[in-house]
Order: sequence, then C-alpha cells, then structure tokens
Amino acid sequence: MIVDYDPGWPGQAAAAIAELRPVLAGVVTEIEHIGSTSVPGMAAKPTIDLMAAAPRLEPVGSRAGKLAELGYRPHDNGMTDRLLYVRFDGPARSHLLHVVTADSWPTRNQRLLRDYLRRHPSEAERYGRFKKELAAAGVHPGDYAAAKTALVQELTDRARAEAGLAPVPVWEKGA
Repeated sequence: MIVDYDPGWPGQAAAAIAELRPVLAGVVTEIEHIGSTSVPGMAAKPTIDLMAAAPRLEPVGSRAGKLAELGYRPHDNGMTDRLLYVRFDGPARSHLLHVVTADSWPTRNQRLLRDYLRRHPSEAERYGRFKKELAAAGVHPGDYAAAKTALVQELTDRARAEAGLAPVPVWEKGA
C-alpha cells in the first residue's frame, strides 16, 4: 500500500530512534531515518525505515532481548551485509531497522538515495508517482521491489555520481 506523504513520519522516526538509542548504546554509533518516509513530500509505504551503524555486527545480537521488548524481531531476508529487525503494529509492518557496519555507513545506497531525493524534489515526486502507479496496477507486494529496480538503480547511480562514487547494484541480497 502506497500512501501520500504523512508529515508525522519524521516524528515517528525520531520517537523510534529515541527508544532505540539506550538499547543499542555502546554497540551502534549512529541511527538515522532512511527510506521513502524520510523524504519530505514523497509517497511511500507507511513503514518507518531506520539504519544504524555498528563497528561490528556481532555485539548487536546481544541486544536481541531488549530489541524484542520494543517489538523488533530479527528477520532474515537474504542480505548478508547487515542485521535486519522488523517491528509490527498489529498485522502491518511498521518499522524496519537495518544495522550495518560503520565502515560501510558513508557509502550506503539507502542514505545516499535519501539525501539525493531530498535535494531533488522533482525526482522524489517522480519516484513517488511511479510507486503509486505500481500499486494501482496491482503489482503483487512480493514483486514490488523488482518492479521498481530500474528506477531505483537510475536514481541511486545519480546519487552516487554526485558523491563521486562508482555505481553499484542497488539490491544487496547475498549470493
């Protein structure tokens, strides 16, 4: 489900980050709001995406119990370069927490794309409109990511070029 931008999303992200900081203190160095809900004015799935940087991923696992108390459950989606936690509000996924290594933090596609779309509102509008078109066409949720790959790759390549970085594939699922 793609919805119009909700000006409450940044506040929801800030509240989630405030809850996570004490739980992840000492094992992560940064936590930011990423994804479509972090881009002002952009249509999105109403899921708050967060990304945290950790010097090492292993110690984050020791906080699984505390994360579970906040509703975050580990989720394996095939990505080998991060830990992923999902939080639900009833049957709907409300939050995603990606924990990545601090050394990869500066070049993370999700952060670069977010910043690019914030600087280029017309591209954010184009991307949001495309997502709405996919939803209106009845694209199955399981096929949604694949259906938008070409546009996400194009926008991410532009974001990386602006940052002086070479293009890389946007979908990072492990081999």
